[in-house]
Amino acid sequence: SSSRSASSSMTPASTTMSKLQSENVREAIRTMFKESAEKKRKFRETVELQIGLKQYDPQKDKRFSGSVRLPRIPRPNMTVCILGDAQHCESAEKANIPSMNVEDLKKLNKNKKLVKKLAQKYHAFLASEALIKMIPRLLGPGLNKAGKFPGLITHGDIMSDKVDEVKSTVKFQLKKALCLGVAVGHVEMTEQELFANINVAVNFLVSLLKKNWQNVKSLNLKTSMGKPQRVY
Repeated sequence: SSSRSASSSMTPASTTMSKLQSENVREAIRTMFKESAEKKRKFRETVELQIGLKQYDPQKDKRFSGSVRLPRIPRPNMTVCILGDAQHCESAEKANIPSMNVEDLKKLNKNKKLVKKLAQKYHAFLASEALIKMIPRLLGPGLNKAGKFPGLITHGDIMSDKVDEVKSTVKFQLKKALCLGVAVGHVEMTEQELFANINVAVNFLVSLLKKNWQNVKSLNLKTSMGKPQRVY
């Protein structure tokens, strides 16, 4: 599958919503916020963009995969773990970011169950250059299978920024079904923040599709516990 990345600054299309009517989107956001406020949950509800595709054959057509960074973090409580060398583990400790060093990884002993447990414990991973090459040898294919192979963190990176970048990035990946969903925000955002995130996500998704908007059957927005709001 072809893979590509983009940062929101590289997508000039992100200022316009092309075939999406801005007012429909804003209306849907207001409705979701209102319903969520009326039925306050004990947790912060996530807002998901649900996409239905058409004229696409996952067997024959290229299964696309791409990631884009949204202007605002869609899931603030997403956890990222650093698989670090000594310096990175020290920085992580100072910044209160979970981390593991080589010894911690060796202790897992390539045990499939333990690696799977590790993959389930965190949403994403970042690894130091020295460790990233050792991951297959230390852990086997477990993280890769879970779709959580670590991103790279270098000593030139500011760790908190790098973690925020991971938290802000959403991935669109077509598997066998013609529908996919990604988190684009949460109910504690302002209307404008959520609108901007939806805008970038939709435009990036459409750019991945072979026939762009002609492949989009439907777009819905939905909070964790709310009803879907159709916007296209």
